Amino acid sequence: MNTSAIIFYLISAFILGMGILAVTTRKIFRSAIWLLFSLVGIAALYFWMQVEFIAAVQIVVYVGGIVVLIIFSIFLTQQSGKEMPKAPAKRTVSAVLAALFGLGFIYHLIREYTFNNGSGEKFQAGVADIGSQMLSTTEHGFLLPFEVVSVLLLAAMVGCIVIAMKNKGTQPVTDQTKEA
Repeated sequence: MNTSAIIFYLISAFILGMGILAVTTRKIFRSAIWLLFSLVGIAALYFWMQVEFIAAVQIVVYVGGIVVLIIFSIFLTQQSGKEMPKAPAKRTVSAVLAALFGLGFIYHLIREYTFNNGSGEKFQAGVADIGSQMLSTTEHGFLLPFEVVSVLLLAAMVGCIVIAMKNKGTQPVTDQTKEA
């Protein structure tokens, strides 16, 4: 095993570990932080593959945008310090079985597929090529998915604000508010 393979496995183990921590922790704010580390690990994987532009986009869009949006929504709903309820044993067992089934299915697909060794040439895509492809409206352009993602983020932000406003309006009545 060469150094490149060791680095790949270390980065992959980091991403997998942070992803598992993100979905298994019972504190919602910690879950968002573990997600942040997982997305930074994915950016590290892009840097390792020498696709620096995509790594920078990963950091700016996902780490800088999505995770900040998630943390902002957690703070708006005032649930950052609360612990999520423990999942019932039935749900945990079914989640583990579904994960094992998924891993078995993926292993079966990979085993059946014959991979090409490739040409050994470095992947060449300039920033100008990527930009023109993202703004293209042709068959292989990405303008429509790019716009759909921005509308989705806007809808998530509006939903977050609506949820936060509902929580502020439904505060429990205390003795002090009864006297006033």
